[in-house]
Amino acid sequence: MLHNRYSRCSFLLTGLAVVAWNQRADAADIDAGPSDYQTALQSLQPGDTLHLASGTYPDLLVIQNLNGSDSAWITVEGPASGEPATFVADPGPCCNTVEILNSSYVAIKNLTVDGNGVDGAFGVSAKGSTDNLVHHITVEGCTFLGHDAGQQTVAISTKTPTWGWTIRGNRIVGAGTGMYLGNSNGDDPFFAGVIEYNLIADTVGYNMEIKWQNPRPGVAGMPAGPSSTIIRHNAFLKNDRPSPSGDRPNVLVGGFPSSGPGADDLYEIYGNVFHHNPRESLLQASGRVSIHDNLFVDVADVALVLRDHDLPLRFARVYNNTIYGAARGIRVGSPAAQSVSVFGNLVFANDSPISGNIDDERDNLVDSVANAAQYVASPSTTLGAMDFYPLAGQCEGSAIDSSSASTDLDYDVDFNGTSKGGFTFRGAYAGDGANPGWPIDEDIKDPSGGSAGTGGAGGTGGAGGTAGAGGTAGSGGTSGAGGMSGSGGSAGVAGGGGDAGTGGASAGAGGGTSSAGTAGSSGSAARASDDDDDGGCSCRTSSSRSSMAMAWLGLLALVGQARRRRLD
Repeated sequence: MLHNRYSRCSFLLTGLAVVAWNQRADAADIDAGPSDYQTALQSLQPGDTLHLASGTYPDLLVIQNLNGSDSAWITVEGPASGEPATFVADPGPCCNTVEILNSSYVAIKNLTVDGNGVDGAFGVSAKGSTDNLVHHITVEGCTFLGHDAGQQTVAISTKTPTWGWTIRGNRIVGAGTGMYLGNSNGDDPFFAGVIEYNLIADTVGYNMEIKWQNPRPGVAGMPAGPSSTIIRHNAFLKNDRPSPSGDRPNVLVGGFPSSGPGADDLYEIYGNVFHHNPRESLLQASGRVSIHDNLFVDVADVALVLRDHDLPLRFARVYNNTIYGAARGIRVGSPAAQSVSVFGNLVFANDSPISGNIDDERDNLVDSVANAAQYVASPSTTLGAMDFYPLAGQCEGSAIDSSSASTDLDYDVDFNGTSKGGFTFRGAYAGDGANPGWPIDEDIKDPSGGSAGTGGAGGTGGAGGTAGAGGTAGSGGTSGAGGMSGSGGSAGVAGGGGDAGTGGASAGAGGGTSSAGTAGSSGSAARASDDDDDGGCSCRTSSSRSSMAMAWLGLLALVGQARRRRLD
């Protein structure tokens, strides 16, 4: 009898302790500033939010051994408005400014990361290959400045096998390379992520590159099923600055593994603006890709190139894009192992609007650059002046059979997020007359003019996985660090690699830091030397967070703990 009474008491105390722990994990808010934030970092537990005061933080930010959960993210954030919390690169440099080590379910929000013109000091970095387990990271609402001392200096870089990232609403202006995700040798894959509503402008090399992938390594917790990496509603803008390490397209995506886990992954690229490239293409891809409802504006030669590169072209679906100010619009340089379909596009190009190895080409509307004003409101290569919304009756035709795209996220809404209705419009807009959406400019795309839906990176497979909107394993879903919306949706298939380059420029096999390869004006395959970005600087790390052994009475005391604490 005594034994039973003791057991019931023990069970009650244990249950109360668990309740107390859960309340603490959900409730803890911590304020800190430049003098005490490093101490505060070491105390963070699942569900905690560290609020950083405005000011300059010269001692860098190391996110180490911080592991939240899908229902209790750890958040490190600066002020949402007013003077920012600014982390400044070490002048040495000894380290990257923000380094992520063995952490997961962590959101980094509303920080300014100042590269301070230091060559080799990356902004946000996760490196170390399989020795560094990092996944489900959100980088949101941050500003990256001064990372353009060299083409190999990167604002956001990953060089560890990683998945479940959300990179959202950031401003990256003037970097050597805006985002470099993955490794130039095909190791350390980046997959099942969401990259949305970012402004990446005036980079020396790529606005963004996601590297091709070798067979996936065996890493604990890595999803094995199909997933999608979503690239949507971003502004990828370049200027005429030289690229000393080789000319680069605005964006290059590399292929997924040819077999095994990841072989059926997909890049879904939609709702973006790709603007200006004087020497290379605006988007280059191989592998397996879906590309729809984007604007491609102002390029010396080919706007969109699809072909074999590090990995072969396997599948491409290109529909409802608007292309203006190009010599050539869409070029498919290699036959695909599965299929290539090109339909419902509006292309204004002077030499060759659509060409190459295409299995299904239909329902496109093409004309010269000079005649674009007969079709759209204000054709221009100038940001702030351009408006490619259709004139009444000029970009419609018979209904387009889009059933083959029905598994794509948001296949049935246009650049503005408007329903395509009967699928009668060619190009990125489904409407005519006055444009109700975002005026295209050098800014973050207004979500009210092109919202993607609800949820985030869904499903157990990662972004856009089978669980649909807000899937428990996806980044930025209902259990994530919040976000600007994202549809759930299909599990997807696999994504594609780089391309051949155009007009003699490299295809970028070496990534954002590789030297130029060679290619003829026909867009033949180019191989660039792999002058890798090397992951930036080595990192100064803090000691591992000691585990907290809490007695029952201590846990019970947490029940009455205030929801907000301040560390002095």
